Amino acid sequence: MLRTPLSLVKVGDRLATDTFNSFGLLILAGNTVLTGDDIAKLHLHHIFDVDIVPKYDDDPQDDTIIDEHPSSKRNETAAKKFEKVKASYQEAIDGIKELFNEAKRDGTIRLETVITGFLPIAQHAQQEKDVVSLLIELNTKDDYTYQHSVQVGLISYYIAKWMGQSEEEALLAGKAGYLHDIGKCRIDDAVLQKPGRLTPSEYDEIKQHARYGYEIAKQSGFSEPLCLAALQHHERLNGSGYPDQLHSEAIHPLSKIVAVADIYSAMISNRVYQKKKDLLFVLKEIHRCSFGELDPYVTQKFIHHMLPCLIGKKVLLSNGEFGSIVLIRLTDYFRPLIRVGERFIDLAQRTELEIEAVYI
Repeated sequence: MLRTPLSLVKVGDRLATDTFNSFGLLILAGNTVLTGDDIAKLHLHHIFDVDIVPKYDDDPQDDTIIDEHPSSKRNETAAKKFEKVKASYQEAIDGIKELFNEAKRDGTIRLETVITGFLPIAQHAQQEKDVVSLLIELNTKDDYTYQHSVQVGLISYYIAKWMGQSEEEALLAGKAGYLHDIGKCRIDDAVLQKPGRLTPSEYDEIKQHARYGYEIAKQSGFSEPLCLAALQHHERLNGSGYPDQLHSEAIHPLSKIVAVADIYSAMISNRVYQKKKDLLFVLKEIHRCSFGELDPYVTQKFIHHMLPCLIGKKVLLSNGEFGSIVLIRLTDYFRPLIRVGERFIDLAQRTELEIEAVYI
């Protein structure tokens, strides 16, 4: 590893470590093969030197990405790597479908089915830095309930890792997210798929999925934290949630992680009764909920690690101009610096402007 002045960095050099700006936000991930745009981004963030992987005569000179799994000795392109993630994502969807069918038929589910369904997607996605793009690219219009379960599992896994938890703890959080809605197998499909607003009685029926999920997980012999995540993921710190209107410390820590993942996945997805929300709107809403409803520590960790994924994304401003995000400040998450053509617009100063949409 060589600490290299940016003036000596060339296109094709590979970063040895994650690179952060002065605000502590991730700019480029370790193992990135640098493009001209990447180097320009480093300049924009006033980063003056970076860790570069030393080159040897037998180094590959293409745009491949090193497979970081220790058992692998080959290189693979980012496209091939994504195809593996995509395949494991579909396997996870097939796995949760099987679990729903098992639970509906037998009243219990097998841990083996949970592991074979969720573990591959967790292993393939764990090195992915741009979680925002990953989730959007994987998302399709079909099978919302099943995709939502997979997404909540993935996001819960990421959050636990971002909180500094061990791999074992993160996988437990991922499995808890994967199974959080298993109780919906007992809800009438006509209610689950209803395109219009639910009646009070239908909403009461939907809310029962939390208790059903707890019963199924409990009868399947799963650990109490995993069972409680199914029961409590709709509870809120101020007692406004369901099914038991629990407050703060009465809610299990794992449930607090799954709650954040659940809201994010639901809001970025199209559902039969609601169109997906814009990415920045969703993060703003989760930030708002951290003042009384969602656990503030979990929420802040989530936002802190999701925001860097927006750097470089294209945006539509409220004045009709298109640009890209080049800098996000920890002091004002949602008023970033935008590059429009050859000029910059600082939304912290231009308070009359808003970001209308973010594109991957």
